[in-house]
Amino acid sequence: MDATPLTELAAGTRILVGGDQVITVDQQLAAAFRPGDALLTVAEDGALLHVPAADRRAAATAVDAAAAAFDALSGVSEAQLDAFYTAFADLLADDDAFAPIATANAADVTAARERGRSTTRLVLDARMRAGMIEGLRGWAQAGSVRGEVLRRIEHPGWTLEQVTDRLGVVAFVFEGRPNVFADACGVLRTGNAVVFRIGSDALGTARAIVTHALDPALRAAGLPPGAASLVDAPSRAAGWALFSDPRLALAVARGSGTAVHQLSAVAQQAGNAVSAHGTGGAWVLASATADPERLRSAVHRSLDRKVCNTVNTVAVERGRAAELVPVVLSALEQAAAEHGTHAKLHVLERDRDAVDAAWFDEQVPISRAEGAVLEPRAEVLAEAALGTEWEWEASPELTLLLIDDLEEGVALYNRYSPRFVLSLLSETPEEHEQVWAAAEAPYVGDGFTRWVDGQYALGTPELGLSNWERGRLLGRSGILSGEAIVTVRARVRQHDPDLHR
Repeated sequence: MDATPLTELAAGTRILVGGDQVITVDQQLAAAFRPGDALLTVAEDGALLHVPAADRRAAATAVDAAAAAFDALSGVSEAQLDAFYTAFADLLADDDAFAPIATANAADVTAARERGRSTTRLVLDARMRAGMIEGLRGWAQAGSVRGEVLRRIEHPGWTLEQVTDRLGVVAFVFEGRPNVFADACGVLRTGNAVVFRIGSDALGTARAIVTHALDPALRAAGLPPGAASLVDAPSRAAGWALFSDPRLALAVARGSGTAVHQLSAVAQQAGNAVSAHGTGGAWVLASATADPERLRSAVHRSLDRKVCNTVNTVAVERGRAAELVPVVLSALEQAAAEHGTHAKLHVLERDRDAVDAAWFDEQVPISRAEGAVLEPRAEVLAEAALGTEWEWEASPELTLLLIDDLEEGVALYNRYSPRFVLSLLSETPEEHEQVWAAAEAPYVGDGFTRWVDGQYALGTPELGLSNWERGRLLGRSGILSGEAIVTVRARVRQHDPDLHR
């Protein structure tokens, strides 16, 4: 059969998806479709994704530049890469160079707030700026693992070496966190090229970083233009277009929830390898042997701000509930007081009596994206909603549940959590071994949950944190960092010129 370009859609047209689903084109999609647009299907959820021609061009332009840069990066020295990271860090540290970036970020934050959008991860404050600078300087000092001999096998007359080498064009789609620029540029350390697509809320900030820091650093180091390219388009469809480009060596989805699942499906259907930074939200299990003060500190220190490794759910063994539940609530209130606001609590109906009734009766202002909203301090949560990740602004938000024993706690974690971070508060070594063996979690600790971070834990900025929500992934789970973005080549050195089989 001959293939012809799709130039129009008619309402009522039936589209086959995934080999066993039929989706009908609605009037809105048919009216919006124009020549040059694309229609992507997602077998996982039966979605039809409309990608306008402008978004296709924006993604293709960025990948074109990155692919050309990747070819040129083969001749770039380690000293040039060091110089790039140093120059990028210096420009971010320079107040004059940073001023237009700060102005753009302030405008993005204001616009997002006016639209009732969350800004907890959008604000490029002094802390985030310092972290970006630290991360870039870390990359400057890291050195490359490209060309590292992983294994050498001596045969009669010849030697085989397995050697690391650069991978290709790595694409990132991430929510409005400007610091991901510094994280993702780590792929250049191993000779890869990178393409970014940032959420529309932070696009102005991204453009300013590219103009005033990233591109000047590339030029100063003599790196090829396009080695780090921004997809300059606000639409989510630009991300779909980017991840469907078969020239990618790896697609990294940063964020959470259905958007990441959908992006991952688009990339996989295009034949691209995926590292999906899945839904966040850490769990804490407090056993009957938990130390109260250690538990208090773990909960309190895991609620300093809302990011993926913030504690989301605390499960307490029922036999110690009278003693430990007040400890958890006290830590929650302490964190809220430090934010200058009130806390929000969710409990299962079966556990309601473990919490003072005043929590359910009292209305307090809770900080939301649209502003302060009067809500009960505590509300009842259905068990089926235990996997909900609380995307809070300034008001720390937590789910509390009681469990009969650790076996039940691990079972609930495995069933409802995003299979991401789990911390066990217990004074019994055997219980730690029990939970380690049974829990489907790539990150397991025994205190606060916020240690799950590449820069904090490994000393190198992370490119993503994969969870096990969709199964254990060989080589793509855990903390993904720049030095991991390599492939392996085989090289033979033949000593015997007459070698034969």
